[in-house]
Amino acid sequence: MQIFSFKMNIKRVVCGISGGVDSYDVVGLFMKNWDIRDEKGKCSSDEELEDAAWVCKTLNIPFHEVNFVKEYWNEVFSDFIKDYSSGITPNPDILCNRNVKFKHFLNYAISKFGAQAIATGHYAQTSVGYDLDTIDPRIGVSLLCSKDKEKDQTFFLSQITQSALQKTIFPVGDLLKSEVKQIASQAGLERIAKKRESMGICFIGTRNFHNFIEEYIEPKEGPFIDVETGKQIGSHKGTHYWTIGQRCHIGGKHAAYFVCEVRPYSKEVIVAPGYDHPALFSEAFRTDPCHWIQAPPQSVHQSKSFEAEFRFQHKHRLIGCSGYLDDRFCVVKLSMPMRAITPGQYAVFYKDNVCLGSSRILEIGPSRFDLGVTEKIQFPKDLS
Repeated sequence: MQIFSFKMNIKRVVCGISGGVDSYDVVGLFMKNWDIRDEKGKCSSDEELEDAAWVCKTLNIPFHEVNFVKEYWNEVFSDFIKDYSSGITPNPDILCNRNVKFKHFLNYAISKFGAQAIATGHYAQTSVGYDLDTIDPRIGVSLLCSKDKEKDQTFFLSQITQSALQKTIFPVGDLLKSEVKQIASQAGLERIAKKRESMGICFIGTRNFHNFIEEYIEPKEGPFIDVETGKQIGSHKGTHYWTIGQRCHIGGKHAAYFVCEVRPYSKEVIVAPGYDHPALFSEAFRTDPCHWIQAPPQSVHQSKSFEAEFRFQHKHRLIGCSGYLDDRFCVVKLSMPMRAITPGQYAVFYKDNVCLGSSRILEIGPSRFDLGVTEKIQFPKDLS
């Protein structure tokens, strides 16, 4: 990540960019979170570093670098490995934003550069925009969806703290991606504007996930179990390779099988025949206590419940849900069954255009198959 600082009328702001097209400004500071090279001797941050230096040179601004590799390893990657070892599918992007970008980077910007706020290239908005001086601490700041709904990144910001959000500006949040690229090109950064967007988990890069995870978790063979018959129909190299909803290529089987449950202690991966099998669909789940970005919905104070919209994957369409809270957990019930809800992922809650916050999914309720439903259902792909 590259960070730039610039002066506004009343504030010094440190602006973070990703080496892509979404942000740039006056004093450059590159933030390095990963330094392990792959089998080809390439580190995923090398190209980002080169592009950051080129941007700074093109704009004739100073370039600096800061290393957060230790913080990233301790507060993001170690949890990533621990979760996969436990049969859980984590979301390192949400953890990176919460623990590194909007904690260590923010604190560094304040202590090293005397910044009063940071700006990043995330596609998101806040209820105060640039007017940080107008914030009423009793009310706080809302996290709003971006103008570009296709690129909206509030999902990945759903664990941001209120104190960090009150010191953050999202300059591209009211722009379309196409507009950002046009602005970059006009500023002499056409090379960055034409750069292919990075996808997937940053520290894996273009490597095969199975090959990557083998470097950190020892393979332990176990059986594939057919959810309908309870019989073994194949074998796998380890539960950490599999996540709910994933297709399994099982030799000798004509039907396509998909993971519906992972049992790391018995080393079993339970699979169901067919993409739309009822064992893959659930309508309820249990989470950690909710993290509310601004404040809990008013109904939480009155009845310890709330109504909202929900997604657990960035690209999923929002669907209605009801939440019921106690001191330790939140139980979420959906307005319709959803495919492949996955422990370790985050349930992110919205109301209108506001991202309310999120909570980590702990346990899935009974599937439609568990409840005796045998017929398969046709389900929109953007909900699954």
